[in-house]
Amino acid sequence: MVAEIPVEFKWHPGMSASQKKRNVASLHEAASSRGLPHLLEISSKSDREIGRRLSAFHQTVLVGGSLIPLESAFQGSKIFERGGPYFDVLTMSARDAKSDPRLRNSGRLIGFEISGTKYPTRPVTAFYDWMYTKSIFPARNWLKRLGKMDGFTDIEFNPEKSINCQARSCALFIALEKRGLLDEAMSSFQRFVELNEGSYSFA
Repeated sequence: MVAEIPVEFKWHPGMSASQKKRNVASLHEAASSRGLPHLLEISSKSDREIGRRLSAFHQTVLVGGSLIPLESAFQGSKIFERGGPYFDVLTMSARDAKSDPRLRNSGRLIGFEISGTKYPTRPVTAFYDWMYTKSIFPARNWLKRLGKMDGFTDIEFNPEKSINCQARSCALFIALEKRGLLDEAMSSFQRFVELNEGSYSFA
């Protein structure tokens, strides 16, 4: 089971990389004072290479026999009330895929479809978590070292603007690995959700 722990910390305003790195340091310092000294930032602003390499923008997934950016696969699989999935998004760069205007102008998100298989929108982050886990699964032996961490952070995540968080997805991956359930979880999306049941709200 994965737990989300809110931590108050001193925020340094600004969008520069240096400011974001200061905020990562501030967050980790505040968390350490609460008994969580060993944290890994999962983003391009991480001070450790492994954290930068685990950023979702650096991940790829196998779709139709080709490796494509994780972000492109996720955005290109979305089904909306008035359109989608927009399969041409699969061929875009991660940044272009995320900013495609159709993703904002096609109504409510009602599902996902990729490689001919459809997926639900509930639990709300499950499909993204599944895709992220698939992307880093090939490196599972190398990533076992992360089992020593107290947790993971993502300074880029804004809960007021988005629901998917790469740090949370990474935590789910490590939790499954530590329980010896990673291979079983990857057998199907449904099994992945079942094994992570304690980490999801099914509302």
